[in-house]
Amino acid sequence: MKIEVFLRLLKQHLLWFILIPAIAAATAFYVTRNEQKVYKSQATLYTGLVSRYSLLSDRQNSFTDRSASAFDNILTTLNSRETLLQIGINLLTDHLRLRQPDTLVLGRAGFQKLHEAITPGWENLYYVAADSALLHRTVDSLAKTPTDNPIKTLLLKSDSYYSIQQLGNNIKAMARKNTNDVLLMEYESDDPAVSQRTLHYAIENLNKRYSTLKTSETNSVIGYYEAKLEKAKTKLAQAEANLRAFSERHQVLDYDEEARNVASSREALNGEYNQELMRKNAARASLEALNKRMGQQGNIRAANNDLTEKQKKLADAESKLANARAYGQPKAVINQLQAAVTQAGEELKVSAEKYDAAANSADAIPTQTMANDRLTKSLEYEESAAKLELYQKRMNEFAAKTNEYGPLGSQLRQLNRNLSIAEKEYLDLIQNVDQSQTRRQDVAIGGTLEVLDAPDFPLEPQPTKRLQLVLIGLGVGIFIAMLLTALRFWLDKRIQSPEQAESMIGMPVVALFPTVKKPTVFTKASLAARSMFEQLFNAINIEVTQNSTKPYPPVITLFSIRSRQGKSWVAKGLIQLYENADQQVAYCYPKETGNEQREYMKGVTYFPYTVRPDFMNVTGIEYLIDYNQGLDTTQYDRVILELPALINNQIPVYLLKNSALSLLVVDANSPWARAEKQLLSMYERVTNQPILTVLNRVEGNYVDVPGRGDTMRFPTDPARSPSRSIKYSSGR
Repeated sequence: MKIEVFLRLLKQHLLWFILIPAIAAATAFYVTRNEQKVYKSQATLYTGLVSRYSLLSDRQNSFTDRSASAFDNILTTLNSRETLLQIGINLLTDHLRLRQPDTLVLGRAGFQKLHEAITPGWENLYYVAADSALLHRTVDSLAKTPTDNPIKTLLLKSDSYYSIQQLGNNIKAMARKNTNDVLLMEYESDDPAVSQRTLHYAIENLNKRYSTLKTSETNSVIGYYEAKLEKAKTKLAQAEANLRAFSERHQVLDYDEEARNVASSREALNGEYNQELMRKNAARASLEALNKRMGQQGNIRAANNDLTEKQKKLADAESKLANARAYGQPKAVINQLQAAVTQAGEELKVSAEKYDAAANSADAIPTQTMANDRLTKSLEYEESAAKLELYQKRMNEFAAKTNEYGPLGSQLRQLNRNLSIAEKEYLDLIQNVDQSQTRRQDVAIGGTLEVLDAPDFPLEPQPTKRLQLVLIGLGVGIFIAMLLTALRFWLDKRIQSPEQAESMIGMPVVALFPTVKKPTVFTKASLAARSMFEQLFNAINIEVTQNSTKPYPPVITLFSIRSRQGKSWVAKGLIQLYENADQQVAYCYPKETGNEQREYMKGVTYFPYTVRPDFMNVTGIEYLIDYNQGLDTTQYDRVILELPALINNQIPVYLLKNSALSLLVVDANSPWARAEKQLLSMYERVTNQPILTVLNRVEGNYVDVPGRGDTMRFPTDPARSPSRSIKYSSGR
């Protein structure tokens, strides 16, 4: 929206911008005529959320600013229903103890309201007031009973000083800065004593509830960790008992050491077993060799025995031979004996050779030595066999031990792992319990809010907001006026400016005519209108001269979508210019009353015509005008044809073919919507001629006003017009 449009809207709706803000300001002034005085009490609390030194300060490796969340927790605790209820109960307890108004506790107006709220039947509360603790418990129990009573109404349902709604709306707390330890609190009411006491009880209950919540929070954590610690302790004791039972059952002091000892002992035993096995095999080989040698000594003995027997046989044969020779036995006997001696000698010789061969071998060993050696090796062999048997037994024992230690290793590792996990869990829980206990102690030491500035007693009320509310009402009224103006502008389909007209119509605006109320007087509107007629006259002449395809004289068609747009006003101005140019003009216009007749006046002939039912089929102006009026277009220099409004009449399709150009007259105050766009689109399709847009009744500073010296002075004389009335500001 341009500034000209905005100023025009302000001018049009100036009454709204005066009346609505005035009504709003007057309403605010009237409503605040009995505005109550407001007293504000303030207090400052030190929270220590950011810079306070605590038991956990040295344990924190890095600083983490949690002041924002901590402040949120404090404010949430302050605005909780229970905190507000306790504040109201404490304040109501103080006020019920009064026997008369006290400016330091409760003023006269509040005292009267309180006693009016205590309905008959509940006056016994005043007798309980002597015991403040009993009165506090009584008020607290009445506030929490399921049935209605005056105390519950005051605390939960009224707009009194004790209502939790009023307390929640008026108690304000905020951090002085984002990273500051200071909390600012304030409370406003119409009684200074109530403001101070309410803020005092707010700080007291906030401290009590906040420290209780923080302590209960740490207690729950400690209880959780202590319960987990007991379970971890039981689990650790069970793991130690399982490991101890395993050691006792399997006689294991140190499994790894014993496993290494068993492995090394088994390796040593295997070595000794192999060495002893080699000694046994060596002893067995020696025995076999000695036995073999001993077999060879038996052959010598056999040879010796055989030699001895052969010697004895030879001796017996020689003895018998000698006896036979001595006794003179027969020769045959002697020969036989001699043969026996010879044979015995041969046998002895053979035995002697055998004995000599056996007794004279290279590996011959003395029998005694061989016997001693055989005995020694036999003992050695038996000893080795006994040792090997013992070694085998030990090896079997070590194998059984190894088979036993195999699964024991995994069991022992599992037991040790369970013990390690249980011990680690136990130690971690001990650390958590220690930290949580330290945290509880830290909360107990610094968990409360310290009062830097106690709630003050306000002596002066707050400055009145009446002027501020009046100004706000004035601003709201201006805003409502602007809103209504904007809504009217957005919902109004009328043309508000030439730019808007060009955007909505889709064609440039050639001439802008203001509303002329006094045509014969040299006013700004009349001067601007005459200047615009000159410009429009020039534009028409240019278009007519450039269009050489149309017959002579050129027909200038004036049309509008709706009626009362100003076609007659535009036609009248153009006719005057043609009169001054000494040109003959035929002005054809539709009849309004039906009694209009042809008229001639100073070069202008007025031809009224009747809009017939077959208006769309008229092919020429001669057929449009009644035959008795005798229209001959060849006698005129220009023909101005005014068409009736298109929105409720037919478009003369054939008649428009001979038109040189068309003037679309649009009233700036008329709407331009979907129907106008469709009719203009159909008109453009029917005619193939230039269309000049004229915007009538334009308000504001859109029209340039020339000086008097630049304007031709030819006032319009209403007497020169035909019998029908043509008004400058309206027209058809």
